[in-house]
Amino acid sequence: MTLSLYIARRFLFTFLRVFGVFFGVLYLIDILEQLRRFKEAGGLGLAARMAALNVPESLYTILPLVMILSAIALFLGLARSSELVVVRAAGRSGLRFLLTPVWVAMVIGLVAVAVLNPLVAATSKEYAAARAALVQEGASVLSISDEGLWLRQGAADGQTVIHADQAGPDGTELFGVTFLTFDANGQPVARIAARSAGLEAGAWVVTDARRWDLTAANPDATVQQSGSLRLPSELTAERIRDSFGEPSSIAVWDLPAYIAGLERAGFSATGYKVWFQNQLALPLFLSAMVLVAAGFTMRHMRAGKVGMMVLLAILGGFALFFLRNFAQVLGDNGQIPVAMAAWTPPLAAVLLAMGLLLHLEDG
Repeated sequence: MTLSLYIARRFLFTFLRVFGVFFGVLYLIDILEQLRRFKEAGGLGLAARMAALNVPESLYTILPLVMILSAIALFLGLARSSELVVVRAAGRSGLRFLLTPVWVAMVIGLVAVAVLNPLVAATSKEYAAARAALVQEGASVLSISDEGLWLRQGAADGQTVIHADQAGPDGTELFGVTFLTFDANGQPVARIAARSAGLEAGAWVVTDARRWDLTAANPDATVQQSGSLRLPSELTAERIRDSFGEPSSIAVWDLPAYIAGLERAGFSATGYKVWFQNQLALPLFLSAMVLVAAGFTMRHMRAGKVGMMVLLAILGGFALFFLRNFAQVLGDNGQIPVAMAAWTPPLAAVLLAMGLLLHLEDG
């Protein structure tokens, strides 16, 4: 127990040091990028704030690489001080010794998913909002709720809020749709209810529509029936898709409800499902990174070729990181099932690393 606590404490401190180094380097680089991007909007204070909001997402993305570098540093340190030799001389096998670092990596992964993921989602949203305000971009035009799909479009003379019970896969076809038009002062002007609406170049084409004049004393007396209407719109399919945002901008605790809302509205939620499963598999993937590092570097310094072993461990980590991202892309595009896209890379990494360890270890 004492030895396990010692290894766990040492590994945790090593991980925190490597994590801190990466945070510092990424933060300085991002400050320079924000200064270049927003040099006319503000000075160093603004750049530091924007970088602080943007860096957590980048750091969370490369967390597996931080883990494998931390594991390499741990095993090299133990080998340099001959502590690995002492542990083996005390009768503890290499595989049993690895249980502690693997469990520490698993706990770090659980904390990352439960705590760091929602933090990253919050900072990503704040960064996107701040960036949109600085470059005067339009805010998100789309929202998913239990009541269906909500869209917003604006013009110089006012805003239009659109509600639909269901939508097509790209949001350009709406069913059970209602348009609420407001003037420049925010006062309601008209309400249009229709069976369906389709987005064409510069306009919504509305079918089976009824229109109410909300400026009249009795709007029900002004209802007009129309087979087809064209309502001007600046929305495009690209803007609607972009309004969904990245899955990483949604906290893992909120993803199941968000996915259910997307599917109720008629959209494809495959990308969000893959991301959600990837987050659930993150602790296992971090543990696999520890095993990969151990397979190449958990050996005595006198065995030689230390530099080569470290290089192979790093290349192995990058290969698994690439495989994970490649599988995620295939899952997003529907080429492979969601569970396979999320869980195959960490399981393959664990099995390959265990095979290497069993081949190299003597007990």
